[in-house]
Amino acid sequence: MSFYSLRTLDGKASPLVGEMERNVFRTPLVQRYHYAAESMANIFSEQYRYSTWRKLWCWLAKGQQSLGLKITNEQIREMESNVQNIDFEKAAAEERKCRHDVLAHLNAFTAACPSANGVIHLGATSAFVTDNTDLIMIRDAFDILLPKLARCIDRLSSFAEKWKSQATLGLTHMQPAQLTTVGKRACMWIQDLLTDLIHIRRLRDGIKFRGIKGTTGTQASFLELFDGNHEKVNRLDKLVTEMAGFRSAYIICGQTYTRKLDVDCISALAGLGATVHKMCTDLRLLAHMKEMEEPFEKEYSSDSLVYKRNPTRSERCCSFARHLVSLVQNAYNTHSVQWFERTMDDSANRRICIPEAFLAADVLLSTLCSLTEGLVVYPRVIDRHIRQELPFMAQENIVMAAVRHGQDRRRCNEEFKRLKNEAAGVVKVILKLIKTRAQHIDQETSQSLCKKVFYPPSIPFKRKLLACYSLPSLTTKLL
Repeated sequence: MSFYSLRTLDGKASPLVGEMERNVFRTPLVQRYHYAAESMANIFSEQYRYSTWRKLWCWLAKGQQSLGLKITNEQIREMESNVQNIDFEKAAAEERKCRHDVLAHLNAFTAACPSANGVIHLGATSAFVTDNTDLIMIRDAFDILLPKLARCIDRLSSFAEKWKSQATLGLTHMQPAQLTTVGKRACMWIQDLLTDLIHIRRLRDGIKFRGIKGTTGTQASFLELFDGNHEKVNRLDKLVTEMAGFRSAYIICGQTYTRKLDVDCISALAGLGATVHKMCTDLRLLAHMKEMEEPFEKEYSSDSLVYKRNPTRSERCCSFARHLVSLVQNAYNTHSVQWFERTMDDSANRRICIPEAFLAADVLLSTLCSLTEGLVVYPRVIDRHIRQELPFMAQENIVMAAVRHGQDRRRCNEEFKRLKNEAAGVVKVILKLIKTRAQHIDQETSQSLCKKVFYPPSIPFKRKLLACYSLPSLTTKLL
């Protein structure tokens, strides 16, 4: 059973129900971070999973009835009225006998719907309920993540617009390079998040339903039910697919839907994790430089250094992201070792891996949303850092000005390099260079060159970026 089950195999209440026991492990993604993952944990709960199995049995019966099989309206009404009425004690007792969860819940459902006993699960195999339910849960889980991701992008976009003209040191190799702006740097984070949003949205919309397929992915049992009528079988497949809310079903599959889809889904979540990790690492480094800070409320240090303002939310995001990225190898391994039409070594693995991935992504985005809501910028600190580095960064402009006045470019660069090395961190060499190698540049011009801010003219980065991706309406819709 997964960490998110509401009951154990012996039928006893799990520690996630009622009074929580303290001597049983509970995943922190649900227990500690429940404030963020409650809706997502509900999707991967036993109640959600097994009630979806029952919905699938109802949809199958309704489709079969509409195509001429002898199933009454009373039987369907009885089934529908018991979709949420799950006797977990009985299901657990049945599973102890047969060691098969689908058969156990089928028996529990037929016990609750005695008049429909002969029409439930007609012609279907276990994967009809297990795999189609997994696809429904994955789709619904994406529907929780997408608005949160759009909200993060929206908040960062407002931040980028506000700080689009605030110059700051651009760093390459973690060394000062040229000036950029705080807003433009935020747009780098936004661009990656937009890429993730597009990828996840496209993936979510492209998920196909497994549909009505048999033990090896054929429709032989359904052809038998409809006396070899291929048209009715195809119509049944389409009907059930539409009732489940999918646009289309797989034409080809084995007993299960291809585990390649699990690879794609977890890879997309891992990509989101990598994006957030990079962004939050930048924020942690900026916090160290005192240029930016997370929003701080009631946060306390455990030691005597009460003056510290630790970037705990960024650190938490990095922690979740690292776990999320690590799960992708699991999905690759599971897909690669499936034999022929299906082997069962994917089952226990996927019960853990898929919920873990979506829960981690959900908590990650919830934390990122709270982080991006109140980012603090310290312009004076940023300006001080710029002043410290500006003379060095003005080298190219000074050399070009010297060349225009008849100086040799190579010799100017060599002299500049020598003087920089001599300075050893004391930023007073530019004016000396002017006097020694560019005598035709007056003092006022040299001072102006040193003070000049060398970065592209400010533009509304947010609007340009969103227009580039044609996504303003998408982010608004998801919000």
